[in-house]
Amino acid sequence: MKKSINSETLISVLSKILSKTVFHTDYEIEEIKDKVWIITGTAETDNKDKLPYKVLFKIAEKANCPVDPDTGRREYDVYKSDFSTLLTDALRWPECYHAEINKEETETQLWFEYIDGVTGDDLTVDMFESIAYEIGRFQGKLYTEQPPVLQTIPNLSKPDIKKGYYYLNRTQERYDYIRSENCDIPKHICKMFIDMDESADQWWSRIEQLPLVLCHRDVWMENVYYSDGKIILVDWDTIGWGYLGEGIANLIVDEADFNYMHDRYRKCVPAYYKGFSEYADVSEVSDTCIFEMALFMYGYKLVGWYMDASEASLDWAKELNLNTMQKIYEMKKLI
Repeated sequence: MKKSINSETLISVLSKILSKTVFHTDYEIEEIKDKVWIITGTAETDNKDKLPYKVLFKIAEKANCPVDPDTGRREYDVYKSDFSTLLTDALRWPECYHAEINKEETETQLWFEYIDGVTGDDLTVDMFESIAYEIGRFQGKLYTEQPPVLQTIPNLSKPDIKKGYYYLNRTQERYDYIRSENCDIPKHICKMFIDMDESADQWWSRIEQLPLVLCHRDVWMENVYYSDGKIILVDWDTIGWGYLGEGIANLIVDEADFNYMHDRYRKCVPAYYKGFSEYADVSEVSDTCIFEMALFMYGYKLVGWYMDASEASLDWAKELNLNTMQKIYEMKKLI
């Protein structure tokens, strides 16, 4: 069934986009990801112009997540704040034309600028390098200047959420599987997980020694757009405080093509620290913990996806997840 939208809200949004009074519009709506739609059509203005448009419409519902229950409304909160004043021409977010929340505060609706740029699998390694550099510059600037606006932004995620996701993803079934005789994941990779579990507290203590920075916290290839040398990050519903480098671990590993993971590591890590060091001294940060953060965030997810693929007899998916685990294993040698 076709998704219906509030025509009055759409007309109001189009009037903002076009800087003209819109009195009528047609529209076509297509869901491009879960609860995100692209809306296209022709708007008629008060001076008889008929103008084409594209706009994104997103619904976010209250999250049922024990680790981060506020993620469902966080993007609404941050767009209602003065966070936009901290963004730059080189790194920005999509403009939000309209944001509302229902009376029960269980659902938000947001209308966004349509971004036309390179994203996902079409991003090149050099583009990833530029993305890492600009993220580093942005975080370094905020870390050094500590603008007062940072203290007024509500509902930012907490630093230990990534640790919480590690324990959430480390289900008993997955934990037991990598230790079982029936596990067909290579032994050296299983040992990597076992070593992580045994050293988790020590690993996290090392991560906590890194500078605390404001992070997007979901920087993966489909949340990044590269357009005319500028970076646009979308989906800000996980924004909050994290540790230096965690976003780069996201960028390198999250659903990445394993064939290019090491190339991204070699390009992104130094570019990120170069950008950050333009504003802050990181000469004393000798332990980046990129490998540890990558394994913490994605290790047991990959085990779960591998187990699901095995159960469904999807050999290609098994190979994909196994190769990604292998690339993470090899990443430690790149440090």
